[in-house]
Amino acid sequence: MLFFKLFRESFIFAFDALRHNKLRTMLSLLGVTIGIFTIIAVLSAVATLRNNLQSSVNKLGSNSIYIQKWPWIGGEDFPWWKYLQRPVPRLHDFDEVQRRSQTADAVSYEISIDNRVVKYQSNTVEGAQIDAVSHDHNKTWNFDFKEGRYFTDMESRNGAPVTIIGFDIAENLFPGGNAIGKQIKVMGRYVTIIGVFAKEGQDILGISDDKEILLPLNFAKNIVDIQNEKYNPQIVVKGKANFTDSDVEAELEGMMRSIRRLRPNQEDNFSLNKTTLLTNQLDIVFRIFNIVGLIVGGFSVLVGGFGIANIMFVSVKERTNIIGIQKSLGAKNYFILLQFLIESIVLCLVGGIIGLLVVFAGTFLLKAAADVQVVLDINNIIIGISTSVAIGIISGIIPAYSASRLDPVEAIRSN
Repeated sequence: MLFFKLFRESFIFAFDALRHNKLRTMLSLLGVTIGIFTIIAVLSAVATLRNNLQSSVNKLGSNSIYIQKWPWIGGEDFPWWKYLQRPVPRLHDFDEVQRRSQTADAVSYEISIDNRVVKYQSNTVEGAQIDAVSHDHNKTWNFDFKEGRYFTDMESRNGAPVTIIGFDIAENLFPGGNAIGKQIKVMGRYVTIIGVFAKEGQDILGISDDKEILLPLNFAKNIVDIQNEKYNPQIVVKGKANFTDSDVEAELEGMMRSIRRLRPNQEDNFSLNKTTLLTNQLDIVFRIFNIVGLIVGGFSVLVGGFGIANIMFVSVKERTNIIGIQKSLGAKNYFILLQFLIESIVLCLVGGIIGLLVVFAGTFLLKAAADVQVVLDINNIIIGISTSVAIGIISGIIPAYSASRLDPVEAIRSN
């Protein structure tokens, strides 16, 4: 109880000292505030970028593997000339994978035709992306509907003239709503709208269904060569829930080598891409960003810490005779030490809280101005508060200790 009483009195002495020196207190807070703001702002920016990129990757589907001509991950020694000679995935590959695979829950063949103009009466949309897909596309890709539905099995098999359009396409072609049931002209053919995707917004990787026009693959087969390389054909395989992506990948590698009749000494002439490749690369990149952010913020906090230490030495010097009086009246050394240490910690803690509040306010401004959802999680807040307390202890311990060791007689004599 005595300790807590002394702790309370130390806190009151520290608070009075800070209150009576408002200008000095504010200047001391500034350095710590900037430092904590820098650390938390950098960590939040990295977390926000990481979260947005991960959301983009998640759209590609979990436990899905993409059979493509080119790999997603390159490097300094990227042998592009080898990949250039590879064949693109063919319908024969798709049919065989569908027939042979034991680990696949769904297999989809997909092509993409970019930058097309779509019209409905006097309304026009430029830059539309037309995708033609086989029936299992809705199982290998993640998307939501604003209204309408997906293709039926019969529509996919027969190549029915139906389509699902993105939110932006619907907004521009049908400002009054009611896109379902309307007919639009796509690549010279009329198709009936049966669904509209929910709005997604443009993400960092540029993956969005907002300007997409989705067609059944068998319908597109009558209009374009769906095996032409310029349409970037790919096969997407989603594994069953009881198989890992490694299991699915291992089966697909052996299966594709068999389908393409590759000899044991021949290299693969296809790439098996999966979202974990991107996720692992993101982990490496953002780990570096976090380290850089901590170093930059650490230097800022260090400067603030030196400022706090300097102010604490000045505070000890100004109150030397008061320290002498307190010690002559029986104040223990740890009471004097706590008095100045608490003052230092409170200074840094208040500075850290102000820095956090500035970051918090910035998240609202960014959300209002650019519709960016900034990630400010509890871990960042804990880091900010912990760093503030740590800097307060480190900056105040030496001045507090020197104050606690003063000789009471010499201290009272000082001016």
